[in-house]
Amino acid sequence: MQKYRLAATALLTAMLAAFPFLEPEVYYLSFMFSVFMYVILASSWNFIGGYAGYLSFGHAAFFGIGAFATAKAASMFELSPILTILASVPAGALAALVALIVGYPCLKIRGPYFSVVTICFAFVVELTVKNIEFLGGAEGIYLKFMDIPEKLSRSILYEVMLLLMVVTLGVAWWLGRSRLGAGLRAIRSDEEVAETMAIPTAKIKIQAFVLSAFFPGIAGGLFAYYLTYIHADVVFNINISILIVLMAMFGGGGTWLGPIIGAVILTVVNEGLSTFAQAEIARIIYGALFIVVTIFMPNGIIDFFRKKDSG
Repeated sequence: MQKYRLAATALLTAMLAAFPFLEPEVYYLSFMFSVFMYVILASSWNFIGGYAGYLSFGHAAFFGIGAFATAKAASMFELSPILTILASVPAGALAALVALIVGYPCLKIRGPYFSVVTICFAFVVELTVKNIEFLGGAEGIYLKFMDIPEKLSRSILYEVMLLLMVVTLGVAWWLGRSRLGAGLRAIRSDEEVAETMAIPTAKIKIQAFVLSAFFPGIAGGLFAYYLTYIHADVVFNINISILIVLMAMFGGGGTWLGPIIGAVILTVVNEGLSTFAQAEIARIIYGALFIVVTIFMPNGIIDFFRKKDSG
C-alpha cells in the first residue's frame, strides 16, 4: 500500500511539474503558485501548531522576514535572478534564527497566552520594518525582475515554489514518523505528563518552532521576487497568519494530509473572496469559518468525515 501511495505522489508531482509546458494562461500559473505557497505555510505551521498544539498567530512575521531579507539583499547587491532565488534560503535561515530567539521565552507560555504573544510579536516586527527606512520603511522595496518573457519567468518561479513545497512536505512526512513528532504529540496530549516521561519538551518545542519558521521564510523570499515589489502591509498582514491557522485546522492539524487539503480548498475560497468580495466582508467570512471549524470540526475535515463513515 505504501508503494502505491509513493507512486501516486510521484505521478502527481510530475504532472504538476509538467503543467507550465502546457502553456496555460499566466493567471493559472499565479494561482497554482499561491496554492503551493499556502501548502508550505500551512504544513510548516502544523509542525508547532498541529503536532504540539501551540497555536501561533504570528507566522506571517516569519513569512515577512524572509520576504524583506530577500528583497533587501537583491536590491542592495543587485543580485542576478538565480542569486535572488537562492537568497531566499539564507532569508529562511534568518527567519529561523528569529524564531529561535523569540521562541525560547515565548514557548514557556501555554494556551491562549502563547497565541496572544505571537500576535503581538507579528505586530512588533511589522512596525519595526515600517519605521526603519533601511529595512524598507513605509515605501517598501522594488525588485528588478527577470529580463525574459513574463510567462517563462512565472513558470520558473512556479517550478521553484513547487520544489520547495515537495521538500516541505517531505520534512512534514518525516516529522510525523519521527521521535520528534512523537514527542510533540505527547506535548499536545499533556505536556506535564510528557515531562514526567523524561521527554525534553523545551528542546523539541524550540526545534519544531524553528523548523516551522524556516520554510515560510524561504516562501516569503520567493513571493517577494514573484511580486517584484513588497510592502509591510502585504507580507505582515494578520490575515495571512489567520489563514494559515485556518487552513491547517480545517484540513486537520497534527496530520500530514490535513494542511494540504485545507490549503487547497481555502486558497480557492480566498481567491473567490479576493475577486468578488470586499476586504471587510472577507474578514467576517474568515472569522465565521474559524468559529465553525473550532466548534464543529476541532480535529479537521479528515477526522470529521472519518467519524461520519464510522458512525
